[in-house]
Amino acid sequence: MIENEGAGADEAEATRRAAGDAESSRASRGWWDRNADEYQREHGGFLGDDRFVWGPEGLDEADARLLGPAGSLAGRDVLEIGCGAAQCSRWLAGQGARPVALDLSHRQLQHALRIGTGFPLVEADATALPFADGSFDLACSAYGAVPFVADPVRLMREVHRVLRPGGRWVFSVTHPLRWAFPDEPGPEGLSVAASYFDRTPYVEQDETGRAVYVEHHRTLGDRVRDVVAAGFRLTDLVEPEWPAWNTQEWGGWSPLRGHLIPGTAIFVCERDGR
Repeated sequence: MIENEGAGADEAEATRRAAGDAESSRASRGWWDRNADEYQREHGGFLGDDRFVWGPEGLDEADARLLGPAGSLAGRDVLEIGCGAAQCSRWLAGQGARPVALDLSHRQLQHALRIGTGFPLVEADATALPFADGSFDLACSAYGAVPFVADPVRLMREVHRVLRPGGRWVFSVTHPLRWAFPDEPGPEGLSVAASYFDRTPYVEQDETGRAVYVEHHRTLGDRVRDVVAAGFRLTDLVEPEWPAWNTQEWGGWSPLRGHLIPGTAIFVCERDGR
């Protein structure tokens, strides 16, 4: 699932303020339940029904092989976190893997059922994974839950717990550098407008001050420290370049910006063998 460009309900007020675990989780569940239909209508063609895309640049796992070499996925137990309509899990199943697709949003999982699945769908919070220790060989998230949780280390530790020794955890998020720039696809999105070091969450709230959308910023260094604090070893950090074939705009992502500054960061992590 690829992250929305940060738009909320028409009446929502955008601000920067603190937002804890419970408020962030509640806002994310509500936002994705309300907006899943529009999201899938607008982006479903790009995502495909059974394609594994890491971000708006269009980097495809079939080419990138960040989860493992060609042919290595067959028979592997894989957890997709923040799966949306489970497009990535559907591709994994086509490679012979045994995916489990998890999302906080009931409506997103209904879209997964609409497209069709032959694997389990689980509605749960990524910071409290309902699986036994050592249940999976691999875990992945394409713009899924990571940016929407207040405590990313808690999420990472849960992923570490459910992975088997030697397991791999790969996730993509908006490149942290983008937080210093306006979320605009044109020239106005190329000038620094905020401090890269400001970790204050981006919040959209209703007239009562109740959050309806929350996204949390971490610097690149923060993300690395989060991974290490959870017990992982970072083996690669991929910053996809914008390809010539991709002419579409997706929120603040565009060919103009994509050729100049990174839009996505993909972290490839491994659990130690113990």
